[in-house]
Amino acid sequence: YKDARIIFKDFELSNWMWDPVAKAYYWHRFFSHQPDLNYDNPLVQKKIWRIIHFWLDMGVDGFRLDAVPYLYEREGTNCESLPETHAFLKALRMHIDSSFKNKMLLAEANQWPEDAINYFGNGDECHMAFHFPLMPRLFMAIWMEDRFPIVDILEQTPSISDTCQWAFFLRNHDELTLEMVTDEEKDYMYRVYAKDPVARINLGIRRRLAPLLGNNRRKIEIMNILLFSLPGTPIIYYGDEIGMGDNYHLGDRNGVRTPMQWNVDRNAGFSRANPQKLYLPVIIDPEYHYEAVNVEHQEKNQASLLWWMRRVIAVRKRFKAFGRGNIEFLLPDNPKVLAFIRRYKDEVILVVTNLSRFSQVVELDLSKFSGYIPEDMFSGNKFPKIKDVSYILTLGRYDYFWFILKKEEETVWFRKIRSIPQIYGSWKTIVSGKTKDVLEKGILPSYVQTCKYFVGKFQEMREVKIVENIHVKESGCDIQLLLLEVTYTTGLPDMYLLPLSYSSGDKAESIVIENPHAVVVHVKHENTEGIAYDGICDEEFRKHLLSMFTRKHTIPGLHGELTTYRGKNFKRYKRTGLVSLKSHVVKTEQNNLSILYGKELILKLYRRFDEGINPEVELCRFLTEKISSQHVPPFVGTIEYRRHGHEPVVIGMLQTFIPNEGDAWVYTLDWIGRYFGRILARKDEIQGTSIVPSSLFDIAFQEIPILFQELIGGVYLEMVALLGKRTAELHLQLSSETEDVNFVPEPFSVSYQRSLYQSMQVLTKKVFSLLKKNVKNLPDNLKELANEILNFDKEIMARYSVLFRRKLSAMKIRIHGDYHLGQVLYTGNDFVIIDFGGETAKTLGERRLKRSPLRDVASMMRSFHYAAHTALLKRDSVRPEDIPALEPWLN
Repeated sequence: YKDARIIFKDFELSNWMWDPVAKAYYWHRFFSHQPDLNYDNPLVQKKIWRIIHFWLDMGVDGFRLDAVPYLYEREGTNCESLPETHAFLKALRMHIDSSFKNKMLLAEANQWPEDAINYFGNGDECHMAFHFPLMPRLFMAIWMEDRFPIVDILEQTPSISDTCQWAFFLRNHDELTLEMVTDEEKDYMYRVYAKDPVARINLGIRRRLAPLLGNNRRKIEIMNILLFSLPGTPIIYYGDEIGMGDNYHLGDRNGVRTPMQWNVDRNAGFSRANPQKLYLPVIIDPEYHYEAVNVEHQEKNQASLLWWMRRVIAVRKRFKAFGRGNIEFLLPDNPKVLAFIRRYKDEVILVVTNLSRFSQVVELDLSKFSGYIPEDMFSGNKFPKIKDVSYILTLGRYDYFWFILKKEEETVWFRKIRSIPQIYGSWKTIVSGKTKDVLEKGILPSYVQTCKYFVGKFQEMREVKIVENIHVKESGCDIQLLLLEVTYTTGLPDMYLLPLSYSSGDKAESIVIENPHAVVVHVKHENTEGIAYDGICDEEFRKHLLSMFTRKHTIPGLHGELTTYRGKNFKRYKRTGLVSLKSHVVKTEQNNLSILYGKELILKLYRRFDEGINPEVELCRFLTEKISSQHVPPFVGTIEYRRHGHEPVVIGMLQTFIPNEGDAWVYTLDWIGRYFGRILARKDEIQGTSIVPSSLFDIAFQEIPILFQELIGGVYLEMVALLGKRTAELHLQLSSETEDVNFVPEPFSVSYQRSLYQSMQVLTKKVFSLLKKNVKNLPDNLKELANEILNFDKEIMARYSVLFRRKLSAMKIRIHGDYHLGQVLYTGNDFVIIDFGGETAKTLGERRLKRSPLRDVASMMRSFHYAAHTALLKRDSVRPEDIPALEPWLN
């Protein structure tokens, strides 16, 4: 076989080697210690079939066919890619397809694309093939800061069948091969990427990705972005996802085959063996030392390369055009910018990358997409609409954009009118496999946005993920308790609770009629049809929640468990009697949901939750178990989700039900209606009368005018005074602790007062900036008022400055945190304070901070003011022509 080339000329002088034992020569194509298999021998082929079957039976998904062009040899040829090789591959493919499903063959043929394409056959050989010539050109393009090498090789790449796929890679277990470049290009690559001659071997450079790129994070990212953007399947070499180093002094290509660096333990967590027994040593180079570069460290750091890679992969998987779409290069005047369109069906992706170490500006001709809006895939932020003129973008060094191009109407996530979608599959497996993907991508995003408890209505949602499923199935209850993670284009994600139930027949029809908002999806499986809906509407589920307390029941989930905690007050209730209590959902305007059990207990479910100490549970336990407050519903217990290594999550709190006549908000609106009626009845008599005090503080030291007492009503004034007393009692109780650091009062300090001033100043500036930005969008009758308010910015800031002029002598304590009329129950002759969870838009930690009790007082005063204006604006209770007569009496 004289025409067969010697591949590793650095080490071998011939493809033949003498075996002194057999006293014969044997054939090899690479190293002499790697004898070639004789595929002309039927016994060899039979043995290969057995090996393939063994691994497929073990469950592997496919095979990488190493050095596949060299299977057969024939005299007078170069012994590469012979017809016999392709005949063998066809037989192999047919054999695998006939015995197994969804298995893959990947050809490693280091050839030009027009030659490597033969390994796809007619869709009957390999499913995939490595695209070797692209890899070195990616490195060339980055160093030359020119897109030409990439565009040139991909334009030379022939199109392939839809059933086939190119495999792209940056690095692998071998050297960075330069076999598919010219001699001039090879010399260039050696000079820029392998200045140390020891790093050069065979036909390439024996280095990992991070060392090749000088451990430059921006370069590593842009190279991976190119890998994930181009038309093929990206293949990542182990360790490159964390930026592992190498040791090219180990000889051969062993420098890039060192143990994976999992943690800081012995052998980098790769093996528990004596380090001297390892086939290759771990990396101890100071820059890439396994104690600094390992999976465990990067798992804990959201800014690590590992997490960046995961996010990029997650984004790529959302768009089919990356894997299946064609590519259309845009060729702007700036050669340092590589831009192209990936398109699959109606999905259009724009990729723009800066190959330069300096910032660049580029003008793109996107006129064919005029009217489309580029939306950044990572943030969801929308860029200016594309028009018929050049589209200008600026990019930082090694910067990139992934855009999904959407028609204007496609950029709206939420439609007020939601038609109920349909899903095909079994209720038992609805939250797994493909149906789970359908739920997460096509159903839950629109459903969650229609829910009252969803707080992200003014944020742009990115995705909804099911992160936990606790299957509750016993005694007539079949619920899949889902924990959902909702992420947005900006800000932190939210966690929501969704108990999913299933019904069919008459019960399903009843739910659709009575609670249409609760229906998540129609479920169709074989000959049955039903609905998956919010399990809160399922009485058996509500009963089961209460029974968890009586039995101290624990229910396992995929990652954690659902359990209960019983407080001191639980012993008041007879466990047998609780099971028979009828339940119904309390209809309120709150974001959370409450279930009433008879007239005994009320269970509050936290639809939106977070890890950590729940401030409402903490305050209720303190006030009713330690202080024994008579004006807070007694704490009975909690339902918690626990997961190893995480703080517990409270998803429900059980309290004693307090019979009441409604909340103080409704009570106040009723009295304000009477107040308005009396004003209108006496408007001629009281016209021109002014009883408005100069400030709120004056009210504390003055008698309430007789006229106002007559108009508002003496009974209501007495009840408001009682509310003030109950508020003061609450604050006294919260300030009484002397041991528990979570409740011990703290003095104000100058530094705290300064930080408080800073927070108020920043908030005011943000609000004023937002108002100024939106004045033009306000109705004409409000523009003048808005501009007037904007003129008071300096005066408002001056008022704030009193905070740091002198140290306050008051104390900071735990407070209610969201104190208003809706958080107070009216019993008919007294008030009971509820809902100690604080402002749910804030974090748990922020809601547990100690503050001035006057914050609660101010919040309640604002609630009265709000109630007055709400009553006035309710057109069903006030005629438009009466508004001018009532307005002077609102304040």
